[in-house]
Amino acid sequence: MVQTAVTSNAATAETPLMLKVSGLNVYYGESHILRDVDLSVPKGEMVCLIGRNGVGKTTMLKTLMGLLKPRKGSILFDGEPILSRTPDQRARLGIGYVPQGREVIPRLTVKENLLLGYEARAVRPRNMQDIPEEIFELFPVLKDMLWRMGGDLSGGQQQQLAIARAIMGQPKLLVLDEPTEGIQPSIILDIEAAVKRIVATSGISVLLVEQHLHFVRQADRYYAMQKGGIVASGSTSELSNEVIQRFLAV
Repeated sequence: MVQTAVTSNAATAETPLMLKVSGLNVYYGESHILRDVDLSVPKGEMVCLIGRNGVGKTTMLKTLMGLLKPRKGSILFDGEPILSRTPDQRARLGIGYVPQGREVIPRLTVKENLLLGYEARAVRPRNMQDIPEEIFELFPVLKDMLWRMGGDLSGGQQQQLAIARAIMGQPKLLVLDEPTEGIQPSIILDIEAAVKRIVATSGISVLLVEQHLHFVRQADRYYAMQKGGIVASGSTSELSNEVIQRFLAV
């Protein structure tokens, strides 16, 4: 039997939450896309949202970032309601977002793309031209590419740049929308390792939309989405073949 979302929420009830989504309903026009979505991300953990294409995962993340407005429901970030906040305000509260497609600015250098991450900080550093060394510890390939144009990087390098730019904003929650899509396997492993290190060393929470099974299993918990609703959830250590076949297999 597939574990239910109710069971997972009960398991996290005593854990401090970075994000709590309750009863979220979102429409495109009159099309009902998200249906009573409940989802939680504990502090210092990685949570993965899985499901096949078109079930509402990206809509969920866009709503979280304030790019879409729900008709019903609530979103608490670090205990604070944020539905009235604009996307830039949510970023300054500490939500770092790497959308599907990465959105690296092609005619800016790698360094200029990274420095844009400072715009999301509530308090800016004194020297706005410095790149913290921990960025290069996470993504060594970027150190030798600082003066290359963002558009000249490979897809995997652009993804690393996009995640690094989000980390420059010192987020409390890092939101990643399919970070391994279209990326070669060796780079996928590098990105997996970097995200795990971010959680382990910084305490940043991660909400990840992903279909690559190996990456999914790096998360602490999962939620499975189907037809706009959460239909299964639990610990990834107990992620069964039944759930994989239902929500990840093509």
